[in-house]
Amino acid sequence: MRKKITIIGAGNVGATAAHWAASRGLGDVYLLDVVEGVPQGKALDLSQSGPIDPFPGLVVGTNDYADSAHSDIIIICAGLARKPGMSRDDLLAKNVAIVKSCAEQAAHYSPQAVLIVVTNPIDAMVYTGFKVSGFPRERVIGMAGVLDSARYRTFLAQAIGVAPRDVNALVMGIHGDNMIPLVRLANVAGVPVTDLLSGDELAAIVKRTQTGGAEIVNHLKTGSAFYTPGLAAVEMAEAVLTDSKRVMPCAAYLDGEFGISGCFLGVPVVIGSKGIERILEFKLSADEQAAMQESETAVRLQMAATGL
Repeated sequence: MRKKITIIGAGNVGATAAHWAASRGLGDVYLLDVVEGVPQGKALDLSQSGPIDPFPGLVVGTNDYADSAHSDIIIICAGLARKPGMSRDDLLAKNVAIVKSCAEQAAHYSPQAVLIVVTNPIDAMVYTGFKVSGFPRERVIGMAGVLDSARYRTFLAQAIGVAPRDVNALVMGIHGDNMIPLVRLANVAGVPVTDLLSGDELAAIVKRTQTGGAEIVNHLKTGSAFYTPGLAAVEMAEAVLTDSKRVMPCAAYLDGEFGISGCFLGVPVVIGSKGIERILEFKLSADEQAAMQESETAVRLQMAATGL
């Protein structure tokens, strides 16, 4: 029996995620949106790519949450996108109501699903999904670190002149300007990047990673990134659906790990069929621990602003 993936929100990120999920043959893809005609049209367009790039499974557009019933994965992309001059926090008040409604409906129709939240500000929105759905912490995951680490790896690869896939790098903490691209752990096929780039070069790459989302927003003017966010969410979904035990940096609910409890932060996790199977905890330097605590403080302010 094919797996079922429901993507809530048929904007740029959601439609792109649907494309990636279908092209990877992950199962039947349901694209859901409150705007009549939009998910239907995009799903029909995507379905018609099947004869050219064959994939197993259906692509269905709908406005009815009942069609999402019994999904294995729910990906929430619904919400407003950033525009120039806006921070992720500026979106919180409007997007919390949207994500709250999505999570309520998703939990009602698919009580056994794994919930992946993409909507910004991610750390607050995944907390919203967690509180509203009532799902256990392992089945509610925020997409942040996969995207942030992909940007970090890309910038490092460009500076060093190597293939991005050969760069291993980790971004932790909040999905915001105070995210933590760890320099001491970054390497190219095992060779530390500190042996390949100067301190000034690395500092510039760290800063560019932290503001990577805003850089794209400033170029686009009317929206935010969608190709890589959509793919990052599908990468996480694929790890669940295939029980592949992939290690990815994701926004996970911490319960004592890294000395933090009761909030979502980006950390390396093992993803399998049940969602987050464990958090890979390791010793942080004093500076890294202080940065994680700064992320925690910022996320707790966001959590309080949700009113949940």
